[in-house]
Amino acid sequence: MDDIAELEGRITRALDRIRAGVESMATPPAAPPAEAPDVPALDAEAVAAAEAAREELEQRLEEEKRASAALEARVARLKERQDEKIAGLEEALREGRGRLASLGEEMERIKQLNAELRAVAASLREAMARDVAEAHLVNKAMLAEIDSLKALRETEVAEIDAVIAELRPLAREGA
Repeated sequence: MDDIAELEGRITRALDRIRAGVESMATPPAAPPAEAPDVPALDAEAVAAAEAAREELEQRLEEEKRASAALEARVARLKERQDEKIAGLEEALREGRGRLASLGEEMERIKQLNAELRAVAASLREAMARDVAEAHLVNKAMLAEIDSLKALRETEVAEIDAVIAELRPLAREGA
């Protein structure tokens, strides 16, 4: 910017000298100067130098504008890719949280069933210790054990589904 201001000042001074030279040519001098420098030649050189400098500055400005536009386009592409990545990660996080919640529910169910199984097994042991084999306690124990095994199997299926869900993106990337 300082260069532009300096060149602008030089051009203004050169134009003032040209104007003064033109005005002096319009009114003939009373006496020819003894040894006057060739003002129009000096002014033409200054104007040519100023014009060349201006063109160079305009060219540099255009180059900078092109470079800036290229950088802005690159930043826009990077931001778009980053936004896509973030959206993908947020979706994966939601899915992971859903799977985790499902696993947590299954674990709670297993804990409840195991507590019931322990209670029935304790009742069955007490009955056996008294030599009283009650069929309904045996049936109840067997049903509790079957429910516990079903819940365990469902938890294992949920865990396998979670592992498969994690492996799918890796398989897609490898393909």
